[in-house]
Order: sequence, then C-alpha cells, then structure tokens
Amino acid sequence: MFTGWVTNTLDAKGRLAIPARFREVLAQKGDERLVVTASDKCLVAYPIEEWNALIEKVAKLSQFNPKVQDFRRYFVSSGTEYSLDRQGRILIPSSLRETAGLTGQVQLVGMQSNFEIWDKDRWLQDRERIRQDFGDLSSVMAELGL
Repeated sequence: MFTGWVTNTLDAKGRLAIPARFREVLAQKGDERLVVTASDKCLVAYPIEEWNALIEKVAKLSQFNPKVQDFRRYFVSSGTEYSLDRQGRILIPSSLRETAGLTGQVQLVGMQSNFEIWDKDRWLQDRERIRQDFGDLSSVMAELGL
C-alpha cells in the first residue's frame, strides 16, 4: 500500500526517481511496471494490475455516454506505461509534465492503491485548502463512516 509523502526532484530530462518504499510496494506486487496518467491537478501512478482493473471497469461503461467518452479521452488516453530503470526512475514525457505543471521539485503522495505526482508548490497549496475544508477531522471521519 502506498502511504506517506516524499519530496523528490525531476532532473533536466524529466526523470523521476521513485522512492524506495514505493518501489518495495511494486516489488511485493510482483510487477514493477507503472501506468502514469493525467488527473485534475497532478499525475496519478498506478501499478499495472491496478490500472488494468480500472480499465476493465471503464470498458464496461457505455461508449455512447459523453462523460465516459471525455473520461477516456482525457484520463485513459494519457496513460503511459513505464518500467523502472536501474536507478528506479521513470521518464515522464513533457506533455504529462506540462499537464501537471511539474518543474523542479515534486511531491509523491501515497494514496493506498496508487500514488500521485504533484508539483510541490501546488501540493502545498492544495493540502492547505483540504486542511481548511476539513475543519474538524473527527467530524469528517464520522461523516464518512470511519
């Protein structure tokens, strides 16, 4: 399970080192391939088995629903499969880096079955927004049934 936050740096070529603890999760799954795709404000990295499960669900949706079509065009079509290099890095293409506003420092955010890749400054701003929106965390947990 992907948990925690890790700050890392994109190199000049757009390579991102995946943290050791995230690589360990991939190794436990038996397949170190990832699919990285565009989301609202960041990129999302899925282990290949999680991506395939999501794609199976999407395939069952109506191909004639305009929202499904848009979802496929934006989210599914931007998905790119990667294998980690010997240094545990992936090369994020410029199109995805531009979509997520990734420049020097990035924040990797564990989200249980996947992890997000944020521009660090954008992450800090969004995290503060979430903290303010939550207010009393115990109340939010109760609303969610936790």
